[in-house]
Amino acid sequence: MGRIDLDHDGVSGYLAESVTGSGPGVIVVQEWWGLDSGIIQICDELAAAGFTALAPDLYHGELAGHTEMDRAGELMAALPMDRAAADMSGAVDHLASLESTSGEGVAVIGFCMGGMLTFVLAALRPDLVKVAIPFYGFPSGDGQPDYSRISAVIRGHMAEHDDFFPPSGAAELETKLRAAGVDAELTVHEGTGHAFMAPHDALGTQRADLAAEIWPQVHDLIRSTIR
Repeated sequence: MGRIDLDHDGVSGYLAESVTGSGPGVIVVQEWWGLDSGIIQICDELAAAGFTALAPDLYHGELAGHTEMDRAGELMAALPMDRAAADMSGAVDHLASLESTSGEGVAVIGFCMGGMLTFVLAALRPDLVKVAIPFYGFPSGDGQPDYSRISAVIRGHMAEHDDFFPPSGAAELETKLRAAGVDAELTVHEGTGHAFMAPHDALGTQRADLAAEIWPQVHDLIRSTIR
């Protein structure tokens, strides 16, 4: 477990390989803070559960502290979407090439900004992304991906009280995805706020009880889809 080079224009990432020797590959896409302790913890926990997890560093070394929301917003706004797409695509290829990655294809999990980028990556790499699990984040407005390109199963988890990604937007997107032929469900969890899965609880909205319920579902979905 630790930082690695992804052999893609100097991009690095955090890799946590399955403790069982091999397991389904999972790309973990960062929140707006960057590749922080929370994302690293999630990768480590996935590895402990038998998956090989890789989180590309989309900010190329930049990081905002969990009290620096203005800084996090600046980093997210300055992120070139074409570069992020290329970095994520390169991470998919790297993950799929590892001996510790088993099965056909990979899964993608993302949080907040990473939830939005999960949809982008699923549309960009339908050849290898077989299941996509976005948390409290999705594309909106202009520049949305071509959803008809997505072949992955999508099972999203959204917050009821979320000014960043409101439930109404999730419902509209679910309708759009299904109209495009995507097997998609975007569940809005009652009583939750944005970032309810975050281990660091930076926003004070963490729901450890709900996370304990959702993670086994996520594991089962990935194992049943990537064989």
